[in-house]
Amino acid sequence: MDIERRYLKRIDWAILFVLVALAVYSYIGISGANAQFGEEKKQIVWYAIGFGAMFAVLLFDYKWIGQLAYGLYGFGIVLLVLVLLFGTETNGAVSWFAFGPVKIQPSEFMKLFVILALARYLASREEEGDAPLQSASGLLTVIGMVALPVVLILKQPDLGTALVFCGILLSVLLVGGAPLRVFALLGLIGAAGFGLLAYLYAFHSEVFFKIIKPYQWARILAWLNPDYDPLGSSFQLKQSLIAIGSGQLFGRGLNGPTQARYGWVPEGQTDFVFTVIAERLGFLGASLLILLLFLLIYRLVRIGMTCKDPFGAYIVAGIVGMYVFQIFQNIGMTIQLMPITGIPLPFLSYGGSSLLTNLVTIGLVLNIHMRRRELIFD
Repeated sequence: MDIERRYLKRIDWAILFVLVALAVYSYIGISGANAQFGEEKKQIVWYAIGFGAMFAVLLFDYKWIGQLAYGLYGFGIVLLVLVLLFGTETNGAVSWFAFGPVKIQPSEFMKLFVILALARYLASREEEGDAPLQSASGLLTVIGMVALPVVLILKQPDLGTALVFCGILLSVLLVGGAPLRVFALLGLIGAAGFGLLAYLYAFHSEVFFKIIKPYQWARILAWLNPDYDPLGSSFQLKQSLIAIGSGQLFGRGLNGPTQARYGWVPEGQTDFVFTVIAERLGFLGASLLILLLFLLIYRLVRIGMTCKDPFGAYIVAGIVGMYVFQIFQNIGMTIQLMPITGIPLPFLSYGGSSLLTNLVTIGLVLNIHMRRRELIFD
């Protein structure tokens, strides 16, 4: 245990302010949805637990936590296998362990475990004088560490969460100085994949629909044309656009009649919480929320840029990649900028596993910032 008053003076208070503001926004969004089981009160409890976990992380030097990275990674892989065998199915995905009223989603914790494992591997290789991202073996190791949990998560199936790991990987590769040819190769692989899918759709549709599930294809069609199936696959997006538009500049108020309150916005307390907030608080309230999220990302990037320790810098890089992807995808899907996927909005969507993971990751960043340099008289 390693915490002193001099470290506490280095806490980034701007990040803590943003977290408190996001907690208020989360309550406004969840309470305004058509939630029937007191989710807004449960979210307060999860916030309390999450803040406790976040401050607990500050008690230990993050380098000591890094020694557990590989063990946590292996533990996470075991959980992902077990959830496939003994998990509870919700909305078509076997992604949760159910313990009475409490559900735990291992894939949320796996995001953190992957970030820690990648950071430890890359930092340890650099300390040995290697440049792991400049060699084929190093790149394959990094990609393999990400690919293993992604494959298991796709088996659930949970495409949205699996895609978050791609954001983590790209961020780590970028900060680690991977050659441009690596990004070009990844781009070519992605383009080839899309080309192959287009070919299969045109000439071998039976194979195409074995790869792309019918509900996933329906979501893509709904994204391209919200009027495609207004009472079916397009319903969620269509109602989201109507609700956000009805909020106008100042919103319909906390007590006003809203689309979300009357159940016209499915999953308003989880994946579509931004829709509820925009409807209740309007363009100005939603814009302020986006500014708060931007401030959070900005502070995280600043901390990463000032970190002299490779292990800490890689941790921050992975966390930033995770948040940026989730925020862009979640808000984007509510306004037809992106297809709908089951990705929660960090710190705002209802969900204990997601919120706990996010607050622990913030605790790690604060930990890195607090211990960013040693004092002269240590």
